[in-house]
Amino acid sequence: MNAKVLSSYRIREGAHDVTDSGDEFSAALFASLRRSDQRLRARHYLRGLLAVKGRKSIRNIATLVGGAAAEQSLHHFISGSTWDWSPIREALADHVTRTLTPSAWVVRPLFIPKAGEHSVGVERQFVPEYGQVLNGQLAFGAWAATGRTSVPVQWRLHLPEPWLDNAGRRRKAEIPDSARAETPDECATATALTLLDRWETPKRPVVLDTHMAGLGGVVRSFAEAQVPLLTRVKGSTRLIVADRAIPGYRAGAISARRIMESVQSLRRPLDTPGGVVRRTALGAAVRVRLSGPGSGAELLLIGEWHDWGRTPTALWLAAPAMAPVGDLVRLTWLAQRVAHDEKQIGERVGVRDFEGRSFRGWHRHMTLASVAHAVSVLAVGSGELEEPCFSTLRRSA
Repeated sequence: MNAKVLSSYRIREGAHDVTDSGDEFSAALFASLRRSDQRLRARHYLRGLLAVKGRKSIRNIATLVGGAAAEQSLHHFISGSTWDWSPIREALADHVTRTLTPSAWVVRPLFIPKAGEHSVGVERQFVPEYGQVLNGQLAFGAWAATGRTSVPVQWRLHLPEPWLDNAGRRRKAEIPDSARAETPDECATATALTLLDRWETPKRPVVLDTHMAGLGGVVRSFAEAQVPLLTRVKGSTRLIVADRAIPGYRAGAISARRIMESVQSLRRPLDTPGGVVRRTALGAAVRVRLSGPGSGAELLLIGEWHDWGRTPTALWLAAPAMAPVGDLVRLTWLAQRVAHDEKQIGERVGVRDFEGRSFRGWHRHMTLASVAHAVSVLAVGSGELEEPCFSTLRRSA
């Protein structure tokens, strides 16, 4: 299977149809589905995700393949059937890594707003992306990312304790017995490490595009797995300067923002993904340790500025502190690539559109939405993909 297979999927303008010459791609990814009717439903659902205008609900998808009868069969296929989504995700990850050769795995939160309280995992929570408390689901996706494109291959839904402690609620949502309570930090970490541990995917660096509350546990988990890590940190995160030549050495734990503001003279222009030096893109790095007992090995605190102001725009922590700063900064930019693709492609193929209430239904929908994303990305050829506007996708530290 190669990129030419994927390029055979195409949407006909006007007819809004998707064709697949030879069914090679769907046959390879859906081979784990034992029954021919399941493989047919998977192709129908994929077709709908790619071709339906607007919300990718089961009802809207069914309009392409037979109306009310098709709606019932597709609803059963997604929410009531027994097929396992993991082999499809593994096959997708295998193809994507061989086709794209990703530079890193980017783990990014996905918040899905909901009006009610019955969809699995829904609760009211603060969402940094929107800057307010909202009602909805929180999930984490692992994306295979290059400088020019990215594809989600793994998803994990965060399940708050009220969903796990209530036996009736848990039963109605079909949450498996193996599901246990975990913090958002643990959920984000597990999203990446299950991908790397269970599947034969290459151990590329992991970029955590989310602010972690418990850095010590996160850093230890990736160190034990021998996976290089880059994670966002808040400006208020307290760290210990490990370089005796830097202001703040032996001053105890001080904020990451203060550390980087003290080394403004060390800032250097950074190369953007196209290789062009932008003098408004500046970076500096300081060797640090985590505060608290058992602070562990040295890490690298990286600051990024997009003007000559005092406060850095973004802060990252690299573990271990071994790679050149320029290479690490280029990896952090992959988070912006994923943010761009999630908005421009992921939302178009329905990553936020599942209307069912079950745990299994959500995972099946997200699996097929990931396949649709891969088709959308790989069918056009990497040379034609749009570069994100890096100056507009930054988050303040």
